[in-house]
Amino acid sequence: MTELIQPVILCGGAGTRLWPESRGTRAKQFLPLTGEESLFQQTLARTPAGDAFLPPLILCGEAHVETVRDQLGSGEAALLVEPMPRNTAAAIALAVARADADTLLLVMPSDHVIADLPAFHAAIARGARLARHDWIVTFGITPDAPETGFGYIASGAALGEDGFAVDRFIEKPPLADAQAMLAAGGYSWNAGIFLFRAGRMRDAMLTHCRAIFEAADRAVAAGRIDGDALYADAVHFGEAPSDSIDYAVMEKDDRVAVVPASMGWSDLGSWQAVHGLAAKDADGNAVTGDAFLHDSHGNLVRAGGKRVAVVGMDDIAVIVDGDDILVMPLARAQDVRAAAKARAE
Repeated sequence: MTELIQPVILCGGAGTRLWPESRGTRAKQFLPLTGEESLFQQTLARTPAGDAFLPPLILCGEAHVETVRDQLGSGEAALLVEPMPRNTAAAIALAVARADADTLLLVMPSDHVIADLPAFHAAIARGARLARHDWIVTFGITPDAPETGFGYIASGAALGEDGFAVDRFIEKPPLADAQAMLAAGGYSWNAGIFLFRAGRMRDAMLTHCRAIFEAADRAVAAGRIDGDALYADAVHFGEAPSDSIDYAVMEKDDRVAVVPASMGWSDLGSWQAVHGLAAKDADGNAVTGDAFLHDSHGNLVRAGGKRVAVVGMDDIAVIVDGDDILVMPLARAQDVRAAAKARAE
């Protein structure tokens, strides 16, 4: 059994909540939203190949292969290319079908922020001990607010000092339920980060979502290899039902563990979240590019190569990308998808 962990990075998302910057081949994960490096590059840097981790396996669509290779630079990685989106269960099934049974797979979204790397690595070490005893591990974020935009995980029995058996998964709750869970303790936000032995997940998928795994397995077996990339077969992969890993496996299996962690995590799921993490001036404004602000506070301005002036405005976002300009109150950040749909290219 190898002691090295195989990072699996999911790059399939479209990131429409960060329109207009995030779209098409410039999806959210490939943008520098919290620094000079893209979110994808930051994800790569969290699990460097060496003493603890193997070179990463990157799942992406055909439209993003060139961008992935560009942002990888000289880094070593293998690509597994999905011919069409089929949600996270089928994507993870591709990685499982390709892996040796005893390899530990660490599945991570490519578009999250984790500020506290030592805490993340400590959580991985705890999770790996559980995964080697055939627990399917999910990482929970210790909540610091009654968020209604995340799913929650309820912790059950303690598993030594490494984590807890999952009692249940909870859909995005109404505010009163979120407040009650925060007050009660023992609940985590569902971060969508997983760690498991490949053979264990293969068995779980054959039990809970056989059609998904078998379609992915056939798609890998019939895939086309091009250098560092394996292109999954489109006909076989297209037969996989579209379902999330949470619905397909995690909520059904009876041996799922959660490792709670406080690691400075954000899914950067809105322009409001981007503003929250950005460097700000004395008036709370986060500004990128050529912008003039007068008597304005708490704003996010990303000028995108244009000259932007904001006067007498508080708590708004102004996002410029080419000919598209988004202006909205930051509190309405979850409504961006309406604009993205209306302006779809």
